[in-house]
Amino acid sequence: MLSVVIPVYNEASTVAALIEKVRAVKLDKELIVVNDGSSDGTREALAPFENVEGVRVHHSPVNLGKGASVRIGFSFARGDIVVIQDADLELDPEEYPRLIRPILDGTADVVFGSRFLGAGRRGSLSFYLANRGLAALTNALFGAHLTDIETCYKVFRRDVLPSLKLRASRFEIEPEMTAQVLKRGFRLVELPIGYRPRGHHEGKKISWKDGFTAVSTLVQQRLDR
Repeated sequence: MLSVVIPVYNEASTVAALIEKVRAVKLDKELIVVNDGSSDGTREALAPFENVEGVRVHHSPVNLGKGASVRIGFSFARGDIVVIQDADLELDPEEYPRLIRPILDGTADVVFGSRFLGAGRRGSLSFYLANRGLAALTNALFGAHLTDIETCYKVFRRDVLPSLKLRASRFEIEPEMTAQVLKRGFRLVELPIGYRPRGHHEGKKISWKDGFTAVSTLVQQRLDR
């Protein structure tokens, strides 16, 4: 079974459509929706799914951050494979069957869906350069060959997760997960994915400040024995 962990913060306009798209994917799956103290009507948008079979909705009483929501979702996951899915419709859940294939075939422990692999620039120039810079730093620190460490689509064999000592509360969860997967020697495969970028005026929440935190997290993970 596939566990789909969906952290949500103030995505009232898209979360219901995203859940329906995930439910439509023809795989044995469970959805774990973690509402991170949203204040925009997200809770009301989630109400129709509260008692739907195969969907678990958790409401955090306050905003804890994406990292905390991902960790909460992981704690509830029961599937053999776990994938993270943002609620903003930038990525297409129809990619799941292709992304989980290397794990099912036994050739990978972890799969990242890269927004830049074979596609060149995606999104604004600053967004593209920041993401490629973080990937380059990751490769230099950990001897990897990644193109996209901030991707939402990170797919794990379920038994990988207990080996990851995750503490991040915000967007630094992305470099923290990446660094720990690489340090522990898990087989990591990147596959290209489609991507429909949105801007901050459409609700995108990550900012340039999170880039500095990501750099600090990568360096700290490299130094941490």
